[in-house]
Amino acid sequence: MKRVYEKPEKEDGYRILVDRIWPRGVSKDKAAINEWAKEITPTSTIRKEFDHQPQKFEWFKQAYWTELTDNPRLEPFLIHVFEQLEQTPVTFVYAAKDEEFNHVVVLMDYIKTIKAT
Repeated sequence: MKRVYEKPEKEDGYRILVDRIWPRGVSKDKAAINEWAKEITPTSTIRKEFDHQPQKFEWFKQAYWTELTDNPRLEPFLIHVFEQLEQTPVTFVYAAKDEEFNHVVVLMDYIKTIKAT
């Protein structure tokens, strides 16, 4: 995972933007995004309620986990990600300032859990 404001690097491999809204102040060329997967991001409702407040992270994690489980677009996304991983690294790109309390942390945890089963 990597912030969109960081310089893209060759080691990033296939870069997937996993934000519902395009990041402010970043051109599509500068972002070097291969794919924009906004369909697997948290809904605006839980995103706004969470508002990147660390004390709400456990609530947000549970709410987003439920959304992922119920999301019909998740399975095709996961298949695609695992296919990409057979060829190149995959980097989830996001705009949030907080690297510890954000939706990409939850998404990666979810994917690791799914892969382990």
